[in-house]
Amino acid sequence: MGRGKLRIYLGAAPGVGKTYAMLSEAHRRVERGTDCVVAFVEHHDRPRTEVMLHGLEQVPRRRLEYRGGVFPEMDLDAVLARRPQVALVDELAHTNIPGSRNAKRWQDVEELLAAGVDVISTVNIQHLESLGDVVESITGVRQQETVPDEVVRRADQVELVDMSPEALRRRMAHGNIYQPDKVDAALSNYFRPGNLTALRELALLWVADRVDAYLTQYRSDHRVSRIWGSRERIVVGLTGGPEGRTLIRRAARLAEKGAGGEVLAVYIARSDGLTSASPKELALQRTLVEDLGGTFHHVVGDDIPAALLAFARGVNATQIVLGSSRRRTWQYVFGPGVGATVARESGSDLDVHIVTHDEVAKGRGLPVARGARLGRSRRVWGWIAGVAGPPVLAALLSAVDLGLANDMLLFLALTVAAALLGGLMPALASAAVGSLLLNYFYSPPLHRWTIADPKNIVAIVIFVAVGAAVASVVDLAARRTHQAARLRAESEILSFLAGNVLRGETGLEDLLERVRETFGMESAALLERASDVEPWTCAGRVGQGRPVERPDQADVDMPVGDHMALALTGRVLPAEDRRVLAAFAAQAAVVLDRRRLQEEADRARTLAEGNRIRTALLAAVSHDLRTPLAGIKAAVTSLRSEDVEWSEEDRAELLEGIEEGADRLDHLVGNLLDMSRLQTGTVTPLIREIDLDEVVPMALGGVPEGSVDLDVPETLPMVAVDPGLLERAMANLVENAVKYSPSGTPVLVAASALADRVEVRVVDRGPGVPDEAKGRIFEPFQRYGDAPRGAGVGLGLAVARGFAEAMGGTLDAEDTPGGGLTMVLTLRAAGPRPDLLPVAEHAAEPERQAS
Repeated sequence: MGRGKLRIYLGAAPGVGKTYAMLSEAHRRVERGTDCVVAFVEHHDRPRTEVMLHGLEQVPRRRLEYRGGVFPEMDLDAVLARRPQVALVDELAHTNIPGSRNAKRWQDVEELLAAGVDVISTVNIQHLESLGDVVESITGVRQQETVPDEVVRRADQVELVDMSPEALRRRMAHGNIYQPDKVDAALSNYFRPGNLTALRELALLWVADRVDAYLTQYRSDHRVSRIWGSRERIVVGLTGGPEGRTLIRRAARLAEKGAGGEVLAVYIARSDGLTSASPKELALQRTLVEDLGGTFHHVVGDDIPAALLAFARGVNATQIVLGSSRRRTWQYVFGPGVGATVARESGSDLDVHIVTHDEVAKGRGLPVARGARLGRSRRVWGWIAGVAGPPVLAALLSAVDLGLANDMLLFLALTVAAALLGGLMPALASAAVGSLLLNYFYSPPLHRWTIADPKNIVAIVIFVAVGAAVASVVDLAARRTHQAARLRAESEILSFLAGNVLRGETGLEDLLERVRETFGMESAALLERASDVEPWTCAGRVGQGRPVERPDQADVDMPVGDHMALALTGRVLPAEDRRVLAAFAAQAAVVLDRRRLQEEADRARTLAEGNRIRTALLAAVSHDLRTPLAGIKAAVTSLRSEDVEWSEEDRAELLEGIEEGADRLDHLVGNLLDMSRLQTGTVTPLIREIDLDEVVPMALGGVPEGSVDLDVPETLPMVAVDPGLLERAMANLVENAVKYSPSGTPVLVAASALADRVEVRVVDRGPGVPDEAKGRIFEPFQRYGDAPRGAGVGLGLAVARGFAEAMGGTLDAEDTPGGGLTMVLTLRAAGPRPDLLPVAEHAAEPERQAS
């Protein structure tokens, strides 16, 4: 039985019609006679979607109990037993209730596919794992339920269900997506036009990339080498010279002229590692092309025009941008150049642009091959074998007559040995000395420096030629071996730099320490100055060597631009090491710039947050604090009035109003002060071990009697908290829950033990909060939904979370099964209570099983 096929309907946001499209496809397949069942589809009380379920066979759901509630989940075993041809499984990124076979629904789908069942599913773009950070930066909400990108990419079909932001907001306003009481909050938060437009762009780009991957795979499978101009792809050929930045900008302008244009910058290095490219310049060009929205590629190839054309055709490029040659006029005797060759061999499917620049015809340095890198002892033994070996061999052969042919083979073997040991020069010396000895001792007339037989002349010439050829091959192999080992070390270093620095994982001191260790130096420092007349200052330094105040005081200095230098002390580096050192220096400058930009961003963020807090404080003081003050003043003025004689009931009512206003003022001012302490970082918790049942009941004093049901077992372990902070946090949580809970429905405050943590849950049955808004309700001065201005300044939950985190705990919001919101406060347990250890263990067992 083969593997089933997966079809996914991908949407940009909830409500675009993924489930509706999936059910429509199911009806079409049923009409064609396909055995199709609904394994799990969530219609979210949307009438049109619910109607689409009629006429489709539905596999009964499995009911799971979890933390006092019963939740429906897909019954995987029942679907496998039913073995339909097609199964509909909604919400691919869903997290299953603990107790299910798999943790994630996409894992259930994998089992169905492995069993040969075709699956149709749905997912939103914000649930793709790789886009979590991007979606959070757009919407401000971190998605907790995600699906690996590879799961979606492996799907046999991915169909985009698209809808314009305006149409989606109209659907929302008409009540076709959420319940009416949640529409206003959704439209003003997650479903803002900007959010929807950005998410839609993400979905379109993701699908476009997948289509592009399909096209590339198709061209590869069918051996299509001709370029298909489905969209403009512009390849920029870089040499590492300064003209590269001009070429990149020119290519970017060309890409902007067409929709969906893409720029790919490529640098082609020779396989022997010989290059005149500047690592610093390449780093700058990499940054430039990435800033302009393109990508940078590094390719190895000895034939640069062929490698460039192969890369361009491999990525289905439509245009190539090259710079005018930097070679001088006389250098064209060696060939037409890369630009002319690429233009001649590009064919009709690739346009080649030759761009002029300031470096035209100024010449470029050619790499110089280095000599062989054999060890000193090997070279000594090579010279011994090459110079002393032939006379020794001649002395040995004087006692034996083997014939000229065998004698020449023995001398040739000695020449090869000299080449293997010492390289080219000892081998040439061995060939020269051996040829003279062969002529003198073994070629008639003997013991004379003449050769009578012309055939012997040819033999000796061949002998010398073979010896020289073998020596040159050995020398070349030694040089290539040395180059390969060195380039491998350099590539590992540069790979480390590119990976860590581009991901922002390396600090300046860490990078300098890496430089010091790599080159075996005593110290490394990054020096900079504002201008040529300003003194040098040290931006970072590591090591124990002498302090360096100027680059000229160092043993090695590597300039980075005009006003920065990397200075090393300890020894003088050979010239061949300066290329890697230049890369380190360029990366050090990048790290320093990134650190300063991060510091500026942090300062700007702090200032912006401070401004926001001050603005909100002014708004709170101007309204929320004045309202109770106005009520108190009115009541006091009425009591002091001599024109009206108040009854005892009226006087008691006015006094009660004064007391309520004062209590409200006290609560508001307390939260403002607490928020101020959290913002300035002056909250210092005094942690000690206490029982929850000592603190939690004290936090219920500010709510009406009978509005809270308390369930805090005495068998719970003690918690390590600050009692004052915990009481204040619990009071805010309970007050918030009571405020939104329906009249006559008490709030539940329950506590339970989970391993080394204690969890306190404050459960209400109010309107609840959508997943998109759960993160924002903990921000200062946030009121959810239609809470009136007089309902508080919106600091209660922010203060509660701040106090929880100050004590080493966490505070999160979850949906209450059946409707409502549950606040989950998790605290560190101080350890089991010795007097109740057996009871506590037995009491906690059901909770552990449930979790």
